[in-house]
Amino acid sequence: MPLFNKFIPLEDGALKEKVLTFAKKASFSIQGIYTMDGSKRSSKLNAYFTGFGKFRKIVFYDTLLEKLGDNEIVAVLAHEMGHYKHHHLLKMMAISICHTGLLFFLLSLFIGNKNLFAAFQMEHLSIYGALIFFSFIFSPINLFLGIVLNVLSRKHEFEADRYAANSPNRGTELVSGLKKLSVANLSNLTPHPTLVFLHYSHPPILARIQALREVSNEGEVN
Repeated sequence: MPLFNKFIPLEDGALKEKVLTFAKKASFSIQGIYTMDGSKRSSKLNAYFTGFGKFRKIVFYDTLLEKLGDNEIVAVLAHEMGHYKHHHLLKMMAISICHTGLLFFLLSLFIGNKNLFAAFQMEHLSIYGALIFFSFIFSPINLFLGIVLNVLSRKHEFEADRYAANSPNRGTELVSGLKKLSVANLSNLTPHPTLVFLHYSHPPILARIQALREVSNEGEVN
């Protein structure tokens, strides 16, 4: 990414101090905090962390810093830390490796398969033909796998939101941040449930806000 974007260390100030304080309380070691010129290509707001162990870095899009307040940004960061605390990254990496392994295993069944080519009355084996046949068969399989991965991804998003909401005073701030994110990112607030089930890797904003408020209500009851 540094080949295509500029990464600048976050300047000293109230936001940096809040981020470092929250990371310390969460036992989340970081090597640095950076801003990225995401506005060069998009107006979307985003934040993420990269790296492992003591080499982790936090990156904020410049658009995020412009649109959200300091406490809202820390709440968004708390959500990202929730992914780390629940080991979502490692889980998705393991699933991705299995997905790739399945793809190559199925591909191996097509390459050099004489019966397959004979079924299409093709006399000569061709790797290009095998790839075409494979793409026809794998498309519906990949659609099913994509649905399963999206269901898991949405579950992870709810878990990360819950982690952020359980952090002191972050639930309300995350709701406020999500509202601003939805406006800036032109989110569809009421997508059809079927569309969400088939294609959405993140829950709709309204569903996330409702879940966050339920967590806040649970905290008040307790």
